[in-house]
Amino acid sequence: MTESTAQRSGAEPQDSTETDFSLHIPDSIAEPFGVYVHVPFCSTRCGYCDFNTYTAGELGSSASPESWSEAIRAEIREAAHRLGARLGRPPSVQTIFFGGGTPSLVGAAMLNGVLAEIRENFVLAADAEVTTESNPESVSPAFFEALLRGGFTRISLGMQSTSSRVLQILDRAHTPGRALDAAREALDAGFAHVNLDVIYGTPGETDADLARTLDDALGTGIDHVSAYSLIVEDGTALARKVRRGEIATPVDDVFARRYEMVAATMADAGFDWYEVSNWARGEAAQCRHNLGYWRDGDWWGFGPGAHGHLSGQRWWNIKHPARYAAASGPGLLPIAGGETLDDGGRHIEQVMLRLRLAEGVPARMLSADERARLAPWIDRGLAVVDEGGDEMRYRVTDAGRLMADGIVRDIIEL
Repeated sequence: MTESTAQRSGAEPQDSTETDFSLHIPDSIAEPFGVYVHVPFCSTRCGYCDFNTYTAGELGSSASPESWSEAIRAEIREAAHRLGARLGRPPSVQTIFFGGGTPSLVGAAMLNGVLAEIRENFVLAADAEVTTESNPESVSPAFFEALLRGGFTRISLGMQSTSSRVLQILDRAHTPGRALDAAREALDAGFAHVNLDVIYGTPGETDADLARTLDDALGTGIDHVSAYSLIVEDGTALARKVRRGEIATPVDDVFARRYEMVAATMADAGFDWYEVSNWARGEAAQCRHNLGYWRDGDWWGFGPGAHGHLSGQRWWNIKHPARYAAASGPGLLPIAGGETLDDGGRHIEQVMLRLRLAEGVPARMLSADERARLAPWIDRGLAVVDEGGDEMRYRVTDAGRLMADGIVRDIIEL
């Protein structure tokens, strides 16, 4: 899964219940407030994946979906208790995102049960967005119908490609057409918002492969597409194949051309980009949960290895499901470590993330020196000053989207 990755960023220490970090619950929490739920189980491990996931063979008898469910419910209750004691009542939750791993692997009943635990212990907004990631091979019409009844509002499916050759290189288990069928099943069940993830730039992929993948995705009637260039992460099976020369090293020029293909295809189909790697058919289709990450919002991350953020404090849970479960319970939070960002570190993250958004970064967030360093990018047509709306903003142009990270490094002198 690739859609919700913001909360997984940052270096993590080794698993341990020993930590110098002490989470401080602030006196108030700015809305929107989000909840992330990490489901760490997968049937197989994709060759490119470095997320905190485990197959049944890797876990053995040390952990199971049942022990995960029990532990995560305990963490939800403890977090709600601590937040409620400080704030007077638990905060209102506007967005919930179940990520993984493969949330669909534990079944609709267990996902609905965890959602019910959140609803029972927090105040769930009437218009809350509730998303789950799903893999095409572990869903069905009955699964989607049960989730809709349970309160889920949005589905995100990992498609990656409809080329069998590309899927084989990525070690994806599903057949090329299964993700398309799953998207239609979710729509037929009544979900208004369905996302398909695409990965481009896989060695061996052709322009025709990507064009067909995008056309196939759009042909299902979905209203959101996330498209990411393939990243070869250290320690993955894909990285080992690249190192041995079995697979070619991905090429930046190919990534750039493929991104331009994605952007043009999505625009022609009536999709607007709202973040560099995300396109939606109208504002209502945008992923509000991910927007919370990108706008420096607050959220609580539940589950093994999940990250949370409150008022500049960032923490992460114990990663292994068995050790996570052992550290969860009344009076306990399974936190492995954390950090409190200083003003400079938080500023860097705010600028870095907001400049990737179509709405851009408010001018008030940039110093005079930073605005001066942005001027040459404006002269080159890669960024603009937008004086419309409620306040002046700086944003990247269509031509500047590929350069967004470089522009950020320049203006904040990383």
